[in-house]
Amino acid sequence: MNRITLILSLLLAAGSYTCSFAWNKATHMVIGAIAYRDLRSSSPRTAARVVTILKQHPDYAIRWADKLNDPALSGEERDEYLFMLAARWPDDIRGKDNPYDHPTWHYVNFIYAPDQGIVRSDSTLATGENILQAYEQNQQVLRSNAPDSAKAIALCWLFHLTGDVTMPLHTTALINSQFPDGDQGGNKFKIRVTSDDKTINLHSFWDGMLLGDDDYTSARNLAIQERKAIDRKQLPQLCETGVTAWARESFQLAQDNAYRSHTLTTGTDQEGAVLPADYVATVKPIAMRQVALAGYRLADELAADVGN
Repeated sequence: MNRITLILSLLLAAGSYTCSFAWNKATHMVIGAIAYRDLRSSSPRTAARVVTILKQHPDYAIRWADKLNDPALSGEERDEYLFMLAARWPDDIRGKDNPYDHPTWHYVNFIYAPDQGIVRSDSTLATGENILQAYEQNQQVLRSNAPDSAKAIALCWLFHLTGDVTMPLHTTALINSQFPDGDQGGNKFKIRVTSDDKTINLHSFWDGMLLGDDDYTSARNLAIQERKAIDRKQLPQLCETGVTAWARESFQLAQDNAYRSHTLTTGTDQEGAVLPADYVATVKPIAMRQVALAGYRLADELAADVGN
């Protein structure tokens, strides 16, 4: 048994924690806005019910009320903004000793060890409860007789995790000679977008690829753009249901596109490897599609879990 295989076997039994984010807060807001607009069109009663539940959230008064009371916003815009704020809430509370914070819920570490010929989506590096388990737990709360305050928390997690699971690097642990104990979903994978740019990690690049500004107007405008550019008919993936299927879909995208079938080169903490010249142009449409897909899937899940 060589060193990588030995460490891989140990990681399967022991924890491997990562503190990464999946899509930045602005992009999660876009996903919330896409879901709101889609649901408002297809099932306005469900959209209204979701708003009613979210207003019972324990953090509503301290985190959201002031933003939503902006007199420049119409009533409909306030509802859309509430969807956006709900979608980013699990990131807003991270690392603050918040009882609702669950760091390992945001990802799953399917194993990508191409040098060993190991590509596994039927087992993961052990991390505690992962995104697959968390999604199902929160679905159960939403379908139960729990009070609306508990359902509001579950809703925020479903909003957020539907986005997280579409981000390819939140489903993948690359294991090779450079990262024998895993690259933490690209967080250890050092790159530069161009030779003139500073070194960042691959995960951060994917996080913020589409939008940096996390204000209502910027997120709303990108949501409108996404829905015009990518409608439901262009997404046969919407036929795939269940968070495990979505995670495996993202895992394949990570292999084929984020890591380019293990041909993408990493650098050092001091000097990341420059991305191939066509990398951004190739992966940005994929990120756009994944965000649209998350928004539509979220609308479908809300229609199924809240509308009935």
